[in-house]
Amino acid sequence: MVVGMTHIPTSQERRALGRARRKQVHRQDHAQWDAKLRQHDPVKLVAESMHGRVPQLVTLKYERMMASPFGFFRGATAVMAADLAVLPHTSIVNQICGDAHVRNLGAFAAPDGRLLFDINDFDETIRGPFEWDLKRLATSLVLAARETRAAVDKDKADQKAVLKFVASYRKLIETLSRMPVIEMARYQVHRLQRISPVSDALLKAERATPLHTLDALTVESKKGRVFKDNPPLLKRLTPQQARPVLASVKAYARSLQPERQHFLAQYQARDVGFKVVGTGSVGLRDYLIYFEGNGARDPLFLQIKEEPGSAYAPYLPSAAVNTGHQGWRVVEGQRAMQFQSDPFLGWTTIANRDYLVRQLNDHKGSIEIADLAGQGLIDYAEMCGELLARGHARSGDACLIAGYLGNGKKFGEALVEFAEAYADQTVKDWGMLKRARG
Repeated sequence: MVVGMTHIPTSQERRALGRARRKQVHRQDHAQWDAKLRQHDPVKLVAESMHGRVPQLVTLKYERMMASPFGFFRGATAVMAADLAVLPHTSIVNQICGDAHVRNLGAFAAPDGRLLFDINDFDETIRGPFEWDLKRLATSLVLAARETRAAVDKDKADQKAVLKFVASYRKLIETLSRMPVIEMARYQVHRLQRISPVSDALLKAERATPLHTLDALTVESKKGRVFKDNPPLLKRLTPQQARPVLASVKAYARSLQPERQHFLAQYQARDVGFKVVGTGSVGLRDYLIYFEGNGARDPLFLQIKEEPGSAYAPYLPSAAVNTGHQGWRVVEGQRAMQFQSDPFLGWTTIANRDYLVRQLNDHKGSIEIADLAGQGLIDYAEMCGELLARGHARSGDACLIAGYLGNGKKFGEALVEFAEAYADQTVKDWGMLKRARG
């Protein structure tokens, strides 16, 4: 070692440090869930998460959350963030998705036009304990299995799916921890086409062209194509309402790389709309701008999506570095976990609110819960483990995680127990919300 240089721990030393963390939090400890540990009322936390949202849409968000336990789970990230925060954690930190669940993965077009399948929602992303992503995704597998009636006692499809998910994550983390850094960063998950739910999503993405979006969201008028009016889900803005949205494009363009600023400059804005999306995001401001490039058959749709702070921020000391622009937080988190992402990914500000900007529906395809029945759930769970492992390895230290997890099944068995218990808790919380809103 050169005199005066700071010692950088070797991969073996980092792996040993990961193993040492087992003394701090045993792998079996991750099975723990007890509602008595709670320091909050889940219904009140959900109500607090509605603050600042468009009042007319809050009722719609509640309706979507009350539709099913999985609907509640999607809309109640703040509840699970608070619950995870009272449990022991490893302190092995990397960028986490924050809202890792089975419907927050999907297909999209890479900058070079190839179709990819990966995590596609980073609204809650932050630097936090790696296992928080695993616990949330594992719980979503159990809830998905129950919703598709795949969790028949004799089959135990939900337990098999969680075990397969964790085993896949553990195996790839181990592999990535031994790769040259740049090979790890470039690593691609293969055999996606052989997993039926993923194959279906890729087919949807292939059909989801900008021209398809043009037909779906706009109509012909005397002034050319304009957004449809289908309130509250889709609404065309008046010129006065559209003005601050269009003005925000200037700041957004500065967040792009120079060559992408050049591409954006070749498009002209034609119309502005307001759209309701998802479950967790309902009530947040979500604008669409319709652009034309080389004529009417060259549309570009940008989504300008309001970003409040991550639900995990109150519980993480590292969140102090995320007190700046929340759109920037999401973009940087996504870039940390993905080698390739939307070429028009950026951020802007409108009326002192922070926004993420990205393309809308450009070759995007999502997973439906109905697709995740029987063996499809288990195959999908395996792939989820690989994708999450890749994102964590890129943004953290795969050697630390691999050292902590080891080669056995203790962590996987613990997560099965946790996911089953937390899915039960989600059903109870869903019932509490329905009674409170009844």
